[in-house]
Amino acid sequence: MTEVAEKRFYVLRAVSGKEAKVREQLEAEMKNTNLGQYVSQVIIPTEKVVTQRGGKKVIKERPYLPGYVLVEAILVGDVAHTLRNIPNVIGFLGAKRGGDPEPLKRSEVERILGRVDQMADSEGIYDLELFVGDVVRIIDGAFANYEATIEEVTPEKQKLRVMVKMFGRKTPLELSYSQVVKE
Repeated sequence: MTEVAEKRFYVLRAVSGKEAKVREQLEAEMKNTNLGQYVSQVIIPTEKVVTQRGGKKVIKERPYLPGYVLVEAILVGDVAHTLRNIPNVIGFLGAKRGGDPEPLKRSEVERILGRVDQMADSEGIYDLELFVGDVVRIIDGAFANYEATIEEVTPEKQKLRVMVKMFGRKTPLELSYSQVVKE
């Protein structure tokens, strides 16, 4: 009885910073050889990171699993060998020396791909250096263009508690990182 191989997700370890090159190389191999019959997807899980330069917000994407590339493939014949020998690929994650690569569990794949979708929908992770006592300018909401002093920073929620001086009185506000620019 012959066993029909199914497509599973595997993790290729790549030289950190070269994930995009590995994907390009894999996609070129898929087009130019019969590798496309066995490999259906090449994914680099990324996250959006928002920084500020000169008072302007800059959004960049970076891999949130640096050094790893997800590949959906059927590992039959020399497919694993071909994937291992792509430039900048170190090998498969979880493979014993000389053994077969370990596929990801379905729950792991769903968690990673779910996070990728969530990251695509979100406005990004803010990589801002904000500290208690810093002065910020509010750029969004009812208090736009007001200056405020930071009273509390909650980085895991990307929230700030600030004090805005209005009509000679201090008013506390809770704002998200996206609503302020560091002065």
